[in-house]
Amino acid sequence: MTAGAPPVTRARPLTALGFNTRVSWTDDAGPAAGLADGIALYEAAEELGYRSGWAYQRHFDHYLSSPLPFFAAVGRHTSRIRLGSAVLPMRYQDPVLLAEAAGTTDLLVGGRLELALATGSTASWDAVFGAVDTDPRTEANRRLDRFLAAVSGAPLHVVDGPGQGAPVGTEIRVTPHSPGLRGRLRIGAASVDSAVRAARRGLGLITGTVLHGIAEGETFPQYQARLIAAYRDTWRAEQGTEPPPVAAAASILPGTSAELRARYAAYDEERRTQGMATSRPQGALEPVITAALPAGQRISPVHHGTPDEVVAALLADPGIGAADEIVLFLPPAFGPAQNRRLITDLASTVAPALGWAPA
Repeated sequence: MTAGAPPVTRARPLTALGFNTRVSWTDDAGPAAGLADGIALYEAAEELGYRSGWAYQRHFDHYLSSPLPFFAAVGRHTSRIRLGSAVLPMRYQDPVLLAEAAGTTDLLVGGRLELALATGSTASWDAVFGAVDTDPRTEANRRLDRFLAAVSGAPLHVVDGPGQGAPVGTEIRVTPHSPGLRGRLRIGAASVDSAVRAARRGLGLITGTVLHGIAEGETFPQYQARLIAAYRDTWRAEQGTEPPPVAAAASILPGTSAELRARYAAYDEERRTQGMATSRPQGALEPVITAALPAGQRISPVHHGTPDEVVAALLADPGIGAADEIVLFLPPAFGPAQNRRLITDLASTVAPALGWAPA
C-alpha cells in the first residue's frame, strides 16, 4: 500500500491463500513438461506460504485430465500445502473407483487432499463415457451420494451368496480408507441452490469464476456474497454448528510494472470479449462456447491495475469479502514463469493488505 496510507481491513479476515491452475501445456513443450511445471508451481507456492493449490480437470485437451495421480506426485515434492481438485464433475466419475483413488492419494500425501466436486448439468462427453437414462444433474447427484458413502467407509454391499470374492455376510467397504478425507470434501458451487445442497450434505464450499442464477440487475460479486450467505445460513440450520471456511476463486492480477499492467488489461479485454474461451495454450482445442452467456450466467470480474488499485477493488467486492480464503485463478496460457510471478506478486503486494499472513 502507499506509504502513510491508513491500514485497510476486511469485514471478514482473510485466513488463507490458494491458487487454481489448469496444469496446461503447449504442443511445442508437450505434456511431460506441463506436468513438471505444475509440480514446480506447487513447490513455489508452498515456499510463499500458500495454504492450498487447486487443479482443474478437463478431458481430451491440453489440460490435466486425471488430478489424483498428479497430486500424489506433488505430494512427493511438498510437505504442507493442501492439494485440491476444482472441480471434479461427478457426472463422469465412477464413485467407487474415485473413492479408492482418493483414499489412496490422501494417505500418500499425508492427509492433505481436498476434493471439490460438482454436480452441474453437463453431458458434453456422453459419446465417450456413455449416456444414462436420467438427466445429467440427477445422475451426477446419484454418483455423488454413492461416492460420499464410499469415502466415508460405509458398507457398500453385504455378500449374500457364493462367487462374490468374500465369505457370505462380509460387509464390503472401500480400501484403503483415509478417515479424515470426508471432512475435506467440498462442492464447487456455481449457484445458490448448489451451495444450499452442499450445506445440507455437510460438505465444504468453493465458489468458481462462473456463476448462474444471477438476478436481473444483480452483479457477480453481489450474487457471490448471497450464495455464500445462503450456504452459511443453511449449514447452521441443518448441521447445528458454525460452517467451515469458504474459498472463492478470483481473477486477481496485480501489476507491479507498467508492462504487466498493460498485459493484464489486455487479458481483461480478451476475457470480456471471448468469455471462458480466452487464454488457451498453444495447440488447445478450438472453443465451442462464446462470450454470449445464457441469461443469469456471468463470469467473474478481473481485478487488475496497480497493487493499491487491486486492493481497493477487492475491498469493495462483497463476494470476495465474504470468503475466508481467496483462490487465485491462473490464466492457462500465461506459462510457468508468469504463473510464478503472479503468485509471488499476490502474496507480497496484495494479500498482506487484506490481513493475510503466510502459513
